[in-house]
Amino acid sequence: MAKQIHFSRGSVLQRRTMLRGTGVALGLPWLSAMQPAFAAQNNEPPRRFVALTLGLGLLGENLNPEAAGTDYQPSPYLTQVNDLRDHFTVVSGSSHPEVNGGHRAEASILSAQPMGSAGQARNTISLDQLLARNLGHHTRFPSLVLSSRGSNSPSYTANGSMIPAQDSPSQLFAQLFIDDSEAEQRRQVSRIREGRSIMDLVQDDSRRLARTLGRGDQQRLDEYLTSVRDLEQRLTSGEEWVQRPKPVVDASRPVDIRNSNDFIGMQKLMTDMIRLALETDSTRFITYHLGGSGGVVPLDGVQEGYHSLSHHGLDEMKLEQLAIVEAAIIAAWGEFLRDLSAKRDDGHSLLEQTTILLTSNLGNASNHSNRNMPVLLAGGHFRHGQHLAFDQKNNYPLTNLYLSILQQFGLPLDQFKTSTGTMQGLDLT
Repeated sequence: MAKQIHFSRGSVLQRRTMLRGTGVALGLPWLSAMQPAFAAQNNEPPRRFVALTLGLGLLGENLNPEAAGTDYQPSPYLTQVNDLRDHFTVVSGSSHPEVNGGHRAEASILSAQPMGSAGQARNTISLDQLLARNLGHHTRFPSLVLSSRGSNSPSYTANGSMIPAQDSPSQLFAQLFIDDSEAEQRRQVSRIREGRSIMDLVQDDSRRLARTLGRGDQQRLDEYLTSVRDLEQRLTSGEEWVQRPKPVVDASRPVDIRNSNDFIGMQKLMTDMIRLALETDSTRFITYHLGGSGGVVPLDGVQEGYHSLSHHGLDEMKLEQLAIVEAAIIAAWGEFLRDLSAKRDDGHSLLEQTTILLTSNLGNASNHSNRNMPVLLAGGHFRHGQHLAFDQKNNYPLTNLYLSILQQFGLPLDQFKTSTGTMQGLDLT
């Protein structure tokens, strides 16, 4: 076991690549105590990513401006966030090539993987998890996967397994900021070490097996061993974090909203938690899936269930009520951006440090179309204040935007799924 290393309160830690103990070399995550030494080498603060995914889409005619470029007049939904227009980009006329299936395409929002007509195809790694796999080792939680209700999420691992979502802000607060008892810490460390010993056994067996395999099987086995080594590293890091105190925040544990139809209230409460997670650098990669409530959202002027309204069939009364719900979603999104903009870290706002993607698998929920997906991109190191309008009939690959995001984070990739390059018109600052 690695020996413990103690630092005096108030001391400045030197930036080190590894922590070394008896037989263990452990990567040290970025800590605020390192900031003065770290800043001398790199003035950029950590970059973060948040994906907000909607299960029932947004009305394109209310979301997308009529004109393209920077001189557009704000649409009905964007009027209420016009003060933020220099901090976000509107993208219309984009979708995931070959992805269809209506609601089933929720699984494809961040992976862009076609799931087939029966939804039985094997998924691939989602955008958020690709970022977390490469860059998530700096924080206690490589990523957070959240939802407004239930465990379904658009976040998938490299082997195509869905990551269940956390839908309780109260439990999330405890996970982030309430220290476990010493007995629970010991149980967690024991489980981690047990898992690590199993990995050791698997590797020994796999090496013996490799001697009997052909070249193709050896390559596949090598890929498997690489994933085993990645898991070992996560286990080692996990033990380190278990024994480290959690951050202290000037906030009380939230009370979960019991009204399952209060879609906007749940959105505001969870995005408050997301802000705290980013502010404390507990994680840098978050996905929040806002699935569609079936009941009546408690807003003035709304009498029918949200899901029913989204399948409006061009009924004017339903469209009017749906616009009230969707405008409230965008307003809450705007509040989230303002909150991030108000938080400063080393001279930068959290909004400047965080790339925020808002999208849905449905461009038109009424006819279950996966074309013309709603897309808002905010924050990060992109040049915003524009409407990128692509062809509504021959959609532009949304995966090009995903590739732009991946490259902004420094990942040496030249393709993500069906991408044909980085997104046209989206420049870095």
